[in-house]
Amino acid sequence: MSDAHDIEASRPTTEQRASVRVLTVDDQAVFRRQISAVIDKTPGFEQAAEAASGEEAIALVVSQKPDLALVDVRMPGLSGFDTARRITEARAGTAVVLISAMPCPKAAIEAAGAVAFVSKEQLSPSVLEALWATYGPASPC
Repeated sequence: MSDAHDIEASRPTTEQRASVRVLTVDDQAVFRRQISAVIDKTPGFEQAAEAASGEEAIALVVSQKPDLALVDVRMPGLSGFDTARRITEARAGTAVVLISAMPCPKAAIEAAGAVAFVSKEQLSPSVLEALWATYGPASPC
């Protein structure tokens, strides 16, 4: 379990991986657009799908098979923690990263089955690359 500061140091090059498909899950459209913009600026990453709720995310994980899911912690209905847990149950091959504007306790991240937490303000192309280098399928973890 890490935060953005710990993982940013290990950045893969574009040649080291195939395109990483990302699912964005946030109930606020403005944040989904911001996250999509970060994904678009990150070489080797592509937006697989967007979900406005946890329920929608679960269906998309099954149909779209993303490699990485960025899941907002605070959403109405199914919380980000419950969504993360259900995503990992539905598709073990999807690495789930919780995101929020507020800090998140490590115990809650681990209990949700997420691999990491990143604050929304820290999310950047280099952080996405570092997350994938650390938690992607070729990672030693």
